[in-house]
Amino acid sequence: MKLNEISDLPGATQKRKRLGRGIGSGSGKTAGRGVKGQKSRSGVAINGFEGGQMPLYRRLPKRGFVNIFAKDFNIVSVGRLQQAIDAGKLDASATIDVAALKAAGVLRRAKDGVRLLGDGELTSKVTIVADGASKSAVEKVEKVGGSLTLPAAPAPAEA
Repeated sequence: MKLNEISDLPGATQKRKRLGRGIGSGSGKTAGRGVKGQKSRSGVAINGFEGGQMPLYRRLPKRGFVNIFAKDFNIVSVGRLQQAIDAGKLDASATIDVAALKAAGVLRRAKDGVRLLGDGELTSKVTIVADGASKSAVEKVEKVGGSLTLPAAPAPAEA
């Protein structure tokens, strides 16, 4: 197969309808737009317009907010770690951190840190440095004799 021999299957593409090319074409004169009115003209943008009635998006109450300071963590499960160790991509004896996970291909790109979740099973004794972990993930790492290092919680600010 060569690139110049590749083509679509018959019937996969249709010719575009040429509008407004004479009444004999079947879509001439008004070109399928009907007769007169705003929508028959060009430059119409009336999505969401309800004829002067208060539109739905303004009748409904505002709700929630987006926290611009929220951290976006990479999520890695203990099962995924074990999978990478079994495949020989991660060294169980070395410390597993963001750089190691990225080098092993477990993460595509480092975000604001790594959060470890407890999905799957862990059988290797590992030393992990993460920015967050679920209770079940901590239990599974400690059950096989491994250690998990998390950043210390900030001290509460005094008023």
